[in-house]
Amino acid sequence: MNSIPDRILRQSSDPSLRVTVRIGKSGSTDAIVAELEDQLKTRELVKVKANRGIAGDSQERDAIFSSLASESKSRLVFQRGNVAVFWSGK
Repeated sequence: MNSIPDRILRQSSDPSLRVTVRIGKSGSTDAIVAELEDQLKTRELVKVKANRGIAGDSQERDAIFSSLASESKSRLVFQRGNVAVFWSGK
């Protein structure tokens, strides 16, 4: 597996990167995955924010974000609390 470039790691943790996908109370749906895939076609990094109420603890959030990464064929490069950043790998 290729390592993630330092440039991507720096950009992913930058607070100025805006949230462009939000996961609501219905959780990670096919529409969320499709939106993430669409955005990754035109953007290198996509920031996703999950509502606090959809996951009971950090393990559930980790599972949601890992699932999103595998379903969208992207890489999870940064996660803090209920925010995650996905990289297209290009």
